[in-house]
Amino acid sequence: MRLYVNVDHAATVRQARRTDEPDPVRLAVLVEQAGGDGITVHLREDRRHIQDRDVELLARTVRTVLNLELAAADEILGIAERVRPHQATLVPERREEITTEGGLDCRAGAARLAGALARLKAAGVRTSLFISPDPGSVAAALALRPDAVELHTGRYAGEWRRPRAALAELETAARQARGAGVAVHAGHGLTYENVGPVAALREIEELNIGHSVVSRAIFVGIERAVREMRERIDRARGPA
Repeated sequence: MRLYVNVDHAATVRQARRTDEPDPVRLAVLVEQAGGDGITVHLREDRRHIQDRDVELLARTVRTVLNLELAAADEILGIAERVRPHQATLVPERREEITTEGGLDCRAGAARLAGALARLKAAGVRTSLFISPDPGSVAAALALRPDAVELHTGRYAGEWRRPRAALAELETAARQARGAGVAVHAGHGLTYENVGPVAALREIEELNIGHSVVSRAIFVGIERAVREMRERIDRARGPA
């Protein structure tokens, strides 16, 4: 199972003071050195954390995989077409939200999302849709033919001490998507304490985790924080 670390949170701290540190690009280097399989960043329309220059530098310096999260907005799609990250994950975006609160509405937004996927694929970028793990959302996403879907794990993260229903929902969604030949990723709210059951789902091949890893790094450093998350995932995953 791949572990992609979201480094947006370094940029959040930097932008709080409008200075040049901490630098998410330098953090990405340390994540890779510690064994991270990829780097995730979300270039939001309001530029509240990651900036255009960060994406451009990461596209040139990341040695593993750069996963760019973005809304299906013309300006941001144009940046993705220019920098050509390995993977682009389309996500919903609202100015008033603190973080991404749910999955894409792939039914109501089908035409807009299909156009965005076409542009990304024409640029040679692997595509993913960030969706809620319910059967209707999965079916609507699959109809758009992305390379992957990323399951929103927010409900599970909020109920992880009594996770049966939420975990079962994730498992069913993962099987539905994988059965259709689409790669399955997952993320949102995953921590050192709750990652194990999700990591154990065999249909999921990639986890995107940011806040918990960066929070842990404040106390132990980023390299140890990444290694500890990697160890928890591998322990839960078991032998291939």
